[in-house]
Amino acid sequence: MALSQELLDILACPKCKGEVKLNQAGDGLVCNACQLVYPIKDDIPVMLIDEARPLNG
Repeated sequence: MALSQELLDILACPKCKGEVKLNQAGDGLVCNACQLVYPIKDDIPVMLIDEARPLNG
């Protein structure tokens, strides 16, 4: 089950409170401002700064 658009609309980056978007692979949420990707595990977004990985890395 994919994340609903309604959920994506209300989620925000925990670091900068900016917008996050689903990446192309569908396995992470990208914050372009912070250049971080928050993983999605078992259809649940893990919105923890410590769990995020660099966008280009």
